[in-house]
Amino acid sequence: MEKAFLIAVIPGPVREEDPLTELKELLATAGAEYAGEMIQRRDHPVAHTYFGKGKLAELKASAGRLQPDLIVVEDELTPTQQRNLEDRLGVRVIDRTALILDIFAQHAHTAEGKLQVELAQLEFNLTRMRGKGIELSRLGGGIGTRGPGETKLEVDQRVARKRIANLKQRLRDVSSSREVMRRSRLASRLPLIALAGYTNTGKSTLLNVLTKGGVSVNDRLFETLDPTTRAYEFESQTYLITDTVGFIRKLPHQLVEAFRSTLEETLVAHLMLHVADASAPEEELEGMVSVVDSVLDEIEAGSIPRLLVLNKIDLVDAGQLAFLRRTYPDAVFISAVRGGGLPELQERIRGFFAGRLESVELFFPYGNGQKIGEIYKAGTDVEMENTETGVIIRARVPREDAARFARFRRAGPAGKQRE
Repeated sequence: MEKAFLIAVIPGPVREEDPLTELKELLATAGAEYAGEMIQRRDHPVAHTYFGKGKLAELKASAGRLQPDLIVVEDELTPTQQRNLEDRLGVRVIDRTALILDIFAQHAHTAEGKLQVELAQLEFNLTRMRGKGIELSRLGGGIGTRGPGETKLEVDQRVARKRIANLKQRLRDVSSSREVMRRSRLASRLPLIALAGYTNTGKSTLLNVLTKGGVSVNDRLFETLDPTTRAYEFESQTYLITDTVGFIRKLPHQLVEAFRSTLEETLVAHLMLHVADASAPEEELEGMVSVVDSVLDEIEAGSIPRLLVLNKIDLVDAGQLAFLRRTYPDAVFISAVRGGGLPELQERIRGFFAGRLESVELFFPYGNGQKIGEIYKAGTDVEMENTETGVIIRARVPREDAARFARFRRAGPAGKQRE
């Protein structure tokens, strides 16, 4: 395991909670060993070296004593800051974004996930490529081509840009395929639910409990990168539920962009379950909820109806749970691991979609088996009665389907169609 020393510039007064808690979790998820940390209190990092002169000297002494393999910075570094820190400390330096990208690379399993990770890494590293001068030049062999020519750095950058363009095209192709699957799910007329939330809040565990699925649920950040859709049934109604990549504080913009096609799985949902960790400290919980809301707004999913689900209530005492119920009166409180609160959650989901349903009584002349099948797919509480001339269907269906089958509505006891 690599030994990592953590550093951060944090404004404001000292608070009781550990400001590097999340960075330590990311470090453990990446498989590195914590070697120590150093924090400087100032309004903003120094433009060229991140730390101030005195703190930088202190950091160099600590690095010389502890001999870490790398230094991990809480904030995203500029290429200049990273280069200067490495030159002055003699240790490899990475920032929060690079650490997250490494975790993503470890956890991406599907072809799309690997493409997204590679794209994000290339775009992040493009401005951080370093050359060593004209000694790495590629010299020409004729008049007009002699001299420094194109440096090795320029060649590397050109190759990287070409690869980025290629990856974007391949992701557009994959996105088109995913769009076909989205349209197929929409055409099924089944209720669509998306799970969103901070990473490691139990979204995948909840998906497994509801659907008896086999999604990986290790206690690590970003355990799920690729969207997973499963079906589950409750009171004779089938629902499709999709788990998506989790969010974190300071989610790097290039990661939002690279995983846009994955996050867009939430855009076709009728209902979004925002899963949050009820056992987190009050201020941290509030911050996590805010982060998710802002990212969902960024991908234009803010208008989708949302239900807050506070998970891990088995880790909360009675007093804290009572406080959370007062603070979040519209939330559902569950323990996905122990099953607590799941019946209430399923009832809330059923109630939401029941509000979208309309009771209909339809008459189909014989020979309309395909349309009758569509009613069975789209509706619930379906009852069928055979008559001499056709089939009477009583059901609850989504309003858009009720409008679509309006011409088959029964006009009266005689069983005539309404034209």
